[in-house]
Amino acid sequence: MTPLVVQAYTASCAAGVGLPALAAALRANTSGLQTLAPDAAPAWAGTSQAPAAWVGALDALAAQPLPPPLADWDCRPTRLAWQALQQDDFLAAVAAARARWGAARVGLVLGTSASTIGDSEAAYRQLDADGGFPAGRRNPRLNTPHALAAFVQQALALQGPAVTVSTACSSSAKAMGSARRWLQAGVVDAVVVAGVEALSASLLFGFRSLGLLAEAPCQPFGAARKGISLGEAAAFALLQRHEADTPPEALCLLGDGEANDAHHMSAPHPQGLGAELALNAALARAGLSSAQIDFVNLHGTATPANDAVEAALVARRYAPTLHACATKGLTGHTMGAAGLLEAVVCLLALRDDLRPGSAHTPAADPQFDPVFAAQLRLQPFNGPVRHAASHSFGFGGNNCVLVFGRAAEAHA
Repeated sequence: MTPLVVQAYTASCAAGVGLPALAAALRANTSGLQTLAPDAAPAWAGTSQAPAAWVGALDALAAQPLPPPLADWDCRPTRLAWQALQQDDFLAAVAAARARWGAARVGLVLGTSASTIGDSEAAYRQLDADGGFPAGRRNPRLNTPHALAAFVQQALALQGPAVTVSTACSSSAKAMGSARRWLQAGVVDAVVVAGVEALSASLLFGFRSLGLLAEAPCQPFGAARKGISLGEAAAFALLQRHEADTPPEALCLLGDGEANDAHHMSAPHPQGLGAELALNAALARAGLSSAQIDFVNLHGTATPANDAVEAALVARRYAPTLHACATKGLTGHTMGAAGLLEAVVCLLALRDDLRPGSAHTPAADPQFDPVFAAQLRLQPFNGPVRHAASHSFGFGGNNCVLVFGRAAEAHA
């Protein structure tokens, strides 16, 4: 495929709000996870008690209401999205694209798994005497899966096509694939890709009911791993076609691959069939072999089955010298936002020649292939990064792999 230029990008998560803070956390391997106090659960949990867990929460959101023009959308997820949009001159970049192409030629694809469900939860906890939503909670726009995309479209004054992708943990990675198809087909001239996920009771208690919520900070690929640490995040990227005057150092999406093995509702295919198909497609579109990938941001949920399948895939497909890491120990598992947040980590790795580490993981599980034990890096270090890949493997076998590089190296 012809590379797509990442014209601008930003992210807001527990490890850092904006690119400078996130890059600093990656360099220092500083985790943003914090413990939940069981007898003093935060407001988003919807209860005075919460299960023992660690989360990547953005506590400042409670004091950051939306500005008056957007006040009708006010809730935790939209506050999170608005916080991220204000970072790294992203609003100015979108305004420039809108001025150049026209608002109707700039599309939006947003990935999320729970959207604004936390606001719906709050409404159900406050039912009136007739069993309906109370007056202050009767906002139909906030009680739909498309609410976040509609909010972002209004906040950015866009008039092009807007779509919500909800495929669990691969949602915002797959949003990149949709954006690529739109641009290649000429449907639009620029696309804002987004991933937004806020913490909510549904996520917290839902993963506890599945037995996948760790009581201690998550340890991706560690022998003592016992499950995920939830997190929240908003990430954005602006994609445009490669043009004659694109600078050689411009960061680009080189390839994307998607596959759905449909093996099980919540468990991965034992041999990683769908994940490997997604990897094959991404490499083929990028025109690269797996040996040319320098850095991989692993999906790394810290659940026993997912990590084992991904470790085996990485060991058999990538070079032994690969630098692989799992950043969910820094950010928490941000569900539908994870794909794009971890793509932003890849972009920072390329920009800064930085190879991040795997916070909270003391060592690779000795049951894994020795090749993977050498590939998994626990600490960050500086080193050349020419091509970076990000894995996103979601429930139901929804798998996506993204490959990034610089414009000059893509054409070379």
